[in-house]
Amino acid sequence: MASKKIITVFGATGSQGGSVACALLKDGSFAVRAVTRDTSKPAAVKLKEAGAQVVSADLDNEKSLEAALCGAYGAFVVTNFWEHFSKEKEVKQGKVIADLCKRLGLQHVIYSGLENVNKLTKGKLEVLHFDSKGEVEEYFRQISCPMTSMRLAFYFENFLTLMKPQKSKDGNSYELVLPMCDVPMDGISVSDLGPAVLSVLKSPKDYKGKDIGLSAEKLTAAQYAAIMSKVSGKVIKDAKISPEVYEKLPFPGAQEMASMFKFYLMIPNRDVALTHKLNPNTKNFQQFLEEKKEAFIKAL
Repeated sequence: MASKKIITVFGATGSQGGSVACALLKDGSFAVRAVTRDTSKPAAVKLKEAGAQVVSADLDNEKSLEAALCGAYGAFVVTNFWEHFSKEKEVKQGKVIADLCKRLGLQHVIYSGLENVNKLTKGKLEVLHFDSKGEVEEYFRQISCPMTSMRLAFYFENFLTLMKPQKSKDGNSYELVLPMCDVPMDGISVSDLGPAVLSVLKSPKDYKGKDIGLSAEKLTAAQYAAIMSKVSGKVIKDAKISPEVYEKLPFPGAQEMASMFKFYLMIPNRDVALTHKLNPNTKNFQQFLEEKKEAFIKAL
C-alpha cells in the first residue's frame, strides 16, 4: 500500500462509495482506504478481502474523519441527506471534511455534489438535498481545496424501489409515476460511477476544479415506461402526473422529491458524451434493466 497513492473512499459499503471502491480495487492504480461505520459488516469484509484497508469513521466524529484522511493523496466524499433529512447537518458534515482535506493536504477530492438550486433559481425553488451539496461544493472552492464535483443524474436503481411502477386500478397494467411532463430526464446506474471517478483521478489536470454532470442517457417518462414494458413483458404506461400532484402523495419525502423533479424540468447540465468518455461501459437504461430484469419483475 505504501507504494501507491491512497484514496480514502467514504461510504464504501454503500451504493456510490461501493462503486468507487470496487472500480479502484479492480484497476489497482491506487491504494484504497475504505471508510464505513461498521467494519464487521459483510460488505466491509469483502472489501478487505479484495485488498482495501477498511477503517471505521463517522461523519459526525471529526477525529475519526481525520484518521481516515491522514496520509491520503485523494478522497471520494459522499454524504447522505436521506439519513436525517437535514440540510444543515449535511452542510456541516461536508464542511468538516473539506476543512480536513485542506489542512491535511489532499491533492484531489472527488465530491459527490449537486447544484445549489435555491441559489440558481434566486430563491424560487428549494431542493434541500441538492442545495446542501451545492453549498459544500462552494465551500471547497472558497477554501481552495482541489476538488472535482461529480453530479449524478437520477439513479436507474430508483425504478426498482421508491419509483417502481404502481399497479393500475384495473389491476391489469402498471403506471410509471414520474412527474416529468414529457421532458427528457437524465438517468444513470450508480454502479457506473466508479469507473468515471477512476478516470478523473487518473487525469487530475483535466478535471480538477470542474463540475461534471453524469448521465447515461436522457429519456421521457413514456420512453422509460416503454423500455420497462419491453423488458418485463408487463403493460407499463406513463401516469402523466405533474410535480404539483406528486408532492401531495402520502409518503415521506414526497415534497422534496417533487421539488427535485421541478428542477429536472429545467434540464440541469448533465453531459452524456463526457460520461461515456469517462466510463465507456456506461449502461443505457435498457441494458441496466435487462441486467436487473428479475429484480424489477419481483418488485412489481
